[in-house]
Amino acid sequence: MRIRRQGLGSLAVRLTVLVLGVALAALPWRGAEAQIGSARYSAIVVEARTGTILIDAGADEPRFPASLTKMMTIYMLFEALRDGRTQLNSRVVMSEEAASRPPSKLGIPPGRGLTVEQAILALVTKSANDVAAAVGEHLGGSEERFAQMMTMRARSLGMTQTRFRNASGLPDWEQVTTARDMATLGRRLFTDFPNRYHYFGTVHFAWGRAQIRNHNRMLGDYDGADGIKTGFINASGFNIVTSAQRDGVRLVGATFGGSSWVERDRHMGALLDQGFARMGVAPRAPSSVMAAAAPAPRRNTPAARPVAQNNQRLAQPAQAQRRPQQQVASAPNRQGQVAVPVRQTQTAAARTPPRPAARPAQRVEQGSAVSGAQRQQTANAAPRPAQR
Repeated sequence: MRIRRQGLGSLAVRLTVLVLGVALAALPWRGAEAQIGSARYSAIVVEARTGTILIDAGADEPRFPASLTKMMTIYMLFEALRDGRTQLNSRVVMSEEAASRPPSKLGIPPGRGLTVEQAILALVTKSANDVAAAVGEHLGGSEERFAQMMTMRARSLGMTQTRFRNASGLPDWEQVTTARDMATLGRRLFTDFPNRYHYFGTVHFAWGRAQIRNHNRMLGDYDGADGIKTGFINASGFNIVTSAQRDGVRLVGATFGGSSWVERDRHMGALLDQGFARMGVAPRAPSSVMAAAAPAPRRNTPAARPVAQNNQRLAQPAQAQRRPQQQVASAPNRQGQVAVPVRQTQTAAARTPPRPAARPAQRVEQGSAVSGAQRQQTANAAPRPAQR
């Protein structure tokens, strides 16, 4: 009887281990929650002059914009400059509320401030959340009112599926957008403010004795890239909107859901390469740095499909000599081919997007240039945003 009980106990242990193993296998792999091909992924590439869609992969799916929100904050600031409601040397004062925003931030004490031009540069390079909130108060009286103004202006630009709730992109259940809407905003920033767009190409911003490096490493790393903005929160993964020009052709691309800024940038470069090929632009070879840094393909990454054009299938672009860049970032080139399924589509009719499935996690907005350890430290320290 004793032997039988021991045998039954051993069998029970084995069954328990088996059940736990099956349960663990059924859980989602957290490393794949924000990567190319995941549920958070979407992308689009458009020709900037006409808005013609060249690549579309879930471009109308609701996503959290993260610091891509600051593109709209800057758009509103450019409009105020154009209309004479503020000046480049006007003073933006930091309130206690704005100064309380978590990093990334300049850390300006309440009561002190910076000029409008310094605010633009801080938003473009460091993606400063305290500065974004202060700009919202400067233009709207309060950040909440400014977010309402941002949403109304976005709708007038054709961004029908975007809602803003703050000026920075800090997590909020109701702050959503799409890849299509962000590409639209990227186009309009270039076409509506050609004399201001150069700010997005700023590589370094001098703040006191510090030289702040732009989080956008596509500048200099991708031949022809001259803007626009990066973003990251836990709920969205790594996002980017990029504008690049080659041989007189300008493209604007947006992609969401990268698992790292390296993956995101390399994938954005691959999408732009396909877009330029569709426009008949001669291909450029990746730099030796980028080729040496090419990571192994991800196990969850779908196979590449050439994009059809005029009933013909496009081959991968041939390599050619890359032109030197005037502004070369220190990070490796991320122009490599990262495969995703893409499709050609027509502009979707306006519709109200459903709430994204992913819940905003603890806020980590360090931009794409910070280390994983810094992001984890910030996530552990920052409180969870309240649901609205």
